Amino acid sequence: MNTRNAYALRVRAAALGGQQHATRGVPFGLGTPAAVMQGRPAPASGFVAAVDQVDCADTGIVRPHPLADRATNARLARCEESVKGRFDAIVPTLKALSGLQHEQDFAERAQAMIEERLGHRLPDNILNDAWVAGLDLKALYAHCVFAAVTAAAAQFSQDLKNQIELVQDTNNFFLDCGFHAVDISPCADGRLKGLMRYILRLPLTSFTRRKAYAGALFDVETDVRHWGETELRRFREGVPTTPEASTRYLKVAIYHYSTSAPRQEGCAAHGSDDNKAIEAALERLYQFRNAIENAYCCGASTDLLLIGVDTDTDAIKLHVPDANGNLSAHRFVDNASLFTETLHLSADQAHLAVHEALRKASQTGGWGQGQGEPHDGMRRLIVNLLINNLSQIEYVRDLHGGRYADIGHAERYINVGDDLKEMQMRNVAYYAHLHTLEEGVADMDVGIKIFSGLNVKHGLPAPVAIHYRYDARVPGARERATAKARRVRDALHARYAELHAQGLLVCHLSVQDLPTGSPIETIETLNGMKT
Repeated sequence: MNTRNAYALRVRAAALGGQQHATRGVPFGLGTPAAVMQGRPAPASGFVAAVDQVDCADTGIVRPHPLADRATNARLARCEESVKGRFDAIVPTLKALSGLQHEQDFAERAQAMIEERLGHRLPDNILNDAWVAGLDLKALYAHCVFAAVTAAAAQFSQDLKNQIELVQDTNNFFLDCGFHAVDISPCADGRLKGLMRYILRLPLTSFTRRKAYAGALFDVETDVRHWGETELRRFREGVPTTPEASTRYLKVAIYHYSTSAPRQEGCAAHGSDDNKAIEAALERLYQFRNAIENAYCCGASTDLLLIGVDTDTDAIKLHVPDANGNLSAHRFVDNASLFTETLHLSADQAHLAVHEALRKASQTGGWGQGQGEPHDGMRRLIVNLLINNLSQIEYVRDLHGGRYADIGHAERYINVGDDLKEMQMRNVAYYAHLHTLEEGVADMDVGIKIFSGLNVKHGLPAPVAIHYRYDARVPGARERATAKARRVRDALHARYAELHAQGLLVCHLSVQDLPTGSPIETIETLNGMKT
């Protein structure tokens, strides 16, 4: 990433954050740190006091957007630098290590170098055996990738623990909007891996569920079962609301597209055809709602939402439901355009412009015509998501010149099984959700195809992190999750036998208790070695 711009962003945030002025305001969105609110009640408009804008004409700094959360942008920039820096340092370090393998004290010097540059140690047996057949750089590369994954997950987990107040604020916001659960299904593409933390600025909460599928083609039956579990808990425990409360279950599908190379870098599952991606996501959403209506009648209080993401800029295209909860491919708010239109407004004017953009979208005619505006809670949610995303658009503008250099795939590893929820960053991982290889073979084949281009053609292995979660309250759950991980590993070795035989497919097995932020427990690492 552009560390020079990241540094400039932090300097600017620090300069702006040193003073507070009640005369200007920025919105208190879902991603606003709780510390921002400390000691200051939020006005009824949803704004909190913020800083005066600096005069950019004399400084050479691009004018900041009036609604952007610059303090959070600086924090996320530091996170991106540290996490991706771990992965980016692996190849240069191993190249330097390779030149030392014939030195007399190679093993000791190698460990010292790795600890200094990467912060962990290497397997002693690989270093000690290097004099026989040379250094196994494929195995060491995979080991370093998995060590970076573990360290990054721990970093994210610690950050989550520091956001307790923000999580509670977000839960309260969802309830105020009339939602007792938010179920999000993005595409499994690694460019959407930072969807929650960066693009939408939504913290992981007990109200939100995120599970990725290739092409955003979520499993309708699985999600209906999750809906049933959520509603059952409301009836039995009154959590998070009682059945009498007029709250709803919100199902969200996230597709993606590329404005730079629409025919090459769009959704691979739909042949980079944006229309197919939108229509397929809409079809799944309606199937989900119809399934619940057919089984439980009356819509059973479900709402639908469709969001598109330009993976080149992280700008969203938010499709606005009508008064009946129906969606259209042609009725949306384009946040990239909204960012430009509101850049030179005051904070109050920009906030009003977001509401006006939503109102205009609801009045779309022709193919996008609907039946009025969505309900008040949905409008509040949409406005907050749009404002949160304005911060991300500015983030990409400041750090990446407005458009990522890696507009295509640049993932570091493949995540198989259950999602490593703690790892939330663009192009870190390609995710293949599966409990058996047979049911997830299409997603896995896409992942192997991606890494054949990223790694294998350069002689580097495809690192596969096989990860399953278990419920520690259920007897034997950890053992069953462990057995499942080993079963999936064996199936991967069999399907991609040639890659495995050449050391070009390396698996790392781990399990984790259900609560987000629980420690990741490694089961097996390189060459089946147990830890």
